[in-house]
Amino acid sequence: MMSLLDRILSPRGSSRDGARTLRLGIAGLGTVGASVVRMIERRAEALSAATGATIRVTAVSARDAKRDRGIDLSGFTWFDDPVALARSAEVDCVVELVGGSEGAAKEIVEAALAAGKHVVTANKALLAHHGNALAKMAETRGVTLAYEASVAGGIPVIKAIREGLAGNAVSRVYGIMNGTCNYILSRMEAEGLTFEACLKDAQALGYAEADPTFDVEGFDTAHKLAILTSLVFGVEIDVEGVSVEGISAIQPLDLTMADELGYRIKLLGVAQATEAGIEQRVHPTMVPKASAIAQVMGVTNAVTIDADAIKELTLIGPGAGGDATASAVVADIADVAAGLVRPTFGKPVTQLAASRRVEMQRHEGGYYVRLTVHDRTGVAAGVATRMAEREISIESIVQRRSAKAASSDPHGLSRQPVPLVLITYAATEGNIRAALDAIAADGLLAEAPQLIRIERE
Repeated sequence: MMSLLDRILSPRGSSRDGARTLRLGIAGLGTVGASVVRMIERRAEALSAATGATIRVTAVSARDAKRDRGIDLSGFTWFDDPVALARSAEVDCVVELVGGSEGAAKEIVEAALAAGKHVVTANKALLAHHGNALAKMAETRGVTLAYEASVAGGIPVIKAIREGLAGNAVSRVYGIMNGTCNYILSRMEAEGLTFEACLKDAQALGYAEADPTFDVEGFDTAHKLAILTSLVFGVEIDVEGVSVEGISAIQPLDLTMADELGYRIKLLGVAQATEAGIEQRVHPTMVPKASAIAQVMGVTNAVTIDADAIKELTLIGPGAGGDATASAVVADIADVAAGLVRPTFGKPVTQLAASRRVEMQRHEGGYYVRLTVHDRTGVAAGVATRMAEREISIESIVQRRSAKAASSDPHGLSRQPVPLVLITYAATEGNIRAALDAIAADGLLAEAPQLIRIERE
């Protein structure tokens, strides 16, 4: 009787050298899709030697058949309908590179899995919203749903967690998972530029979309974090349980103060096991400048894993780009060709626990608080009193006037609002928020406060 592997690989027979053949159907021929085609062709011999199978693209689909992508498509069957490609008898494994959580991408993956075909995808949004159901479909049919490229681009973080760290109990995973945000914060810190100026440059360079909301407000990172949380902690994906804040409120002064205090500001996605449940949060974070993750600048990504045996492991590399993402896609294809079929999220879907959400109000740690206060006697004391009422201990407090204001008004006669910066010891988010509400009610604030969490090593 033909084995499952032999049935999936080369149902129409063997290649000339006797090796099995894995026939790929690629849906989506943008930068990543074209890079995948080129990489499969360039690495054909090495991939065959490593997997024992010939990997061959047989079918493709995209919106524009006439577009010049720098690759020869004449040897592939063209499908105007990507769902038809997913169902085609000419395809053993479907590579979904269309993107988006709904519509064509979801239909392609569902059709492929229903037909008993392996799926390789780079689609974090699809997995974040439908991963539980899709994983169940894949496992029911004994096929792979692979997604290395969905988190941190070319960094092999999925394989590292699921395979390389199988003997470890992971307590926390966190990282820089969005290159757009890291580029903006790096430029703001290095050049003292505003968020708006750096965003404009990022858009001109192609690092940010025309509508950058998904990236800069943290939603892209939240999708990736939800996937890692499921894999690390053995729980169902719960993207709605991720608390999300973006970087659009960060000002140059925040980066200057962070530097003076020995920190850098990064947009981090953090998933952590607590006694109350799994804490998932995305927000600007102050990290010690001496830490590995603080050294990651520009569009580069990094993921740190805290575990019992290896203690701390940080993986750093390109988070996007055609070749980097294609590298992760082809790694998954190679696993399929070698016959490696694993549970999608590290254990069978039926064994994944329901995620117990921990609200941000219960998060406990140190905080950077920037208050824009009215420049009058007693303000700092009033702030300290409200903090003390919520049992918040202040590690340091700095009040300064801007250089521009000081030079134009050296005696402080104009009484313009001034920044007051506090660093707290460990406190709960709920207590911090309550103290800030009380400070606002006292009429001490000239504008909304800035709150940045501190992740100490």
